[in-house]
Amino acid sequence: MITPVILCGGSGTRLWPLSRKLYPKQFISFFNKNSLFQNTVLRLQKDFHDPIIVCNEEHKFLAADQLHKIKKEYSKIILEPVGKNTAPAIALAAMKAKKNSLLLILPSDHIIDDYEIFNNLVLNASKLANNGKLITFGVIPNKAHTGYGYIKGGRKIENAQIVKKFIEKPSKQEALKYFKSKEYFWNSGIFLFNSSQFLEELKSFRPDIYDACKKSIQTSKTEQGFVTIDEKYFLKCPSESVDYALLENTLNAAVVPVEVGWNDLGSWGSLWDLSEKDHNGNALIGDIITQNTNNSYIRSDDKMVVTNGVENLVITATKDVVMIANKDDAQNISEIKSELINKNRSQWERHRRVYRPWGSYELISSGENYQVKKITIKPANGISLQTHQYRAEHWIVVAGTARVIRGEETFLLNSNESTYIPIGMVHSLENSESTDLEIIEIQSGSYLGEDDIKRLKDRYGRE
Repeated sequence: MITPVILCGGSGTRLWPLSRKLYPKQFISFFNKNSLFQNTVLRLQKDFHDPIIVCNEEHKFLAADQLHKIKKEYSKIILEPVGKNTAPAIALAAMKAKKNSLLLILPSDHIIDDYEIFNNLVLNASKLANNGKLITFGVIPNKAHTGYGYIKGGRKIENAQIVKKFIEKPSKQEALKYFKSKEYFWNSGIFLFNSSQFLEELKSFRPDIYDACKKSIQTSKTEQGFVTIDEKYFLKCPSESVDYALLENTLNAAVVPVEVGWNDLGSWGSLWDLSEKDHNGNALIGDIITQNTNNSYIRSDDKMVVTNGVENLVITATKDVVMIANKDDAQNISEIKSELINKNRSQWERHRRVYRPWGSYELISSGENYQVKKITIKPANGISLQTHQYRAEHWIVVAGTARVIRGEETFLLNSNESTYIPIGMVHSLENSESTDLEIIEIQSGSYLGEDDIKRLKDRYGRE
């Protein structure tokens, strides 16, 4: 059987403001109730072990919660302290997998329409992988695309071709030549190979990556299915794609052509391509009213958006950002990130709603020395036992029943009841009911940052 390795480390900045550092695109639902990550797990229909997940440490509870919601188990979740591209991420997974396992490497943010054909292609390719080939799946192009890397196929071998070479994103003229020749495939970033052979070849071609990952794994800690990678050693690991590090050097690379409705969802233009549209070519999500509007992608999370006399635009309205861009230039939106960082704006990193292992909180209002949040705590969850050095808090329950620890007291708060937490007082909040607990939290003090939390006891293993 095959062990899927699902890579969740991307930040998806080209789909900002929907995709952000703390809630990147792989965890967002674009087309149905499930996120891209959940759909990646669900497309593995048969003959697969529980997946190994590789994600950023910041997203560990987000990944685990989304797996829980679709009732899917996982072998382990490997937590990278920092992203180092695909070669180190795959190496970590291969080192944690059983020797001589067949590993199917899957990006978590891609679209595949035909699950059944995809699964059959993977299973058919397993024989070649067991016989020493490092398989990459090459998408049969349907146009001359300049946004993808290409793979040139050569001699046929069963249902695959020996790889002649990998090519970076080409110019428009080169892409047209590749498309017409029918000898080239889009590089999907999906791979299949034997774990032990992969590590053996990585050690041969890139011993620096192999050694750094080996030391990181040897000093890692495993608790509740989470494998926490040692930051000291992993920071020394070079950042490199698996294509550069290994596949462009090995003599054992083979490409399996696929035609399964694949898309890497790498831009607003590709999102528009895949979305349902009205008779004017508009993809509309949310409370949208259009007039004389054509060929645009318009999405609103919480407010009415009205357009008149526009075309070929991307308009995205979240609770804290409205972004308007020409659809043809929207792929350059990632350049906004640097400006937001330079101006110390948090919108590049987080949404107004921030997810935690116990639930979420949403900023409602803020000003000098105060801020107001709506806090939602999932059933059978609670915030850590903690204190604050600079702020006091006032809690008002608006739905559910809260079990409160306040200094030496423990008591219940029902809807429309409240309590006050002075600066420095030990406190905690739990939801022992079967429905969500919702409270309004009013913070006041000289400093209101999230780092003013001293955790004394935490069920989620956070420091």
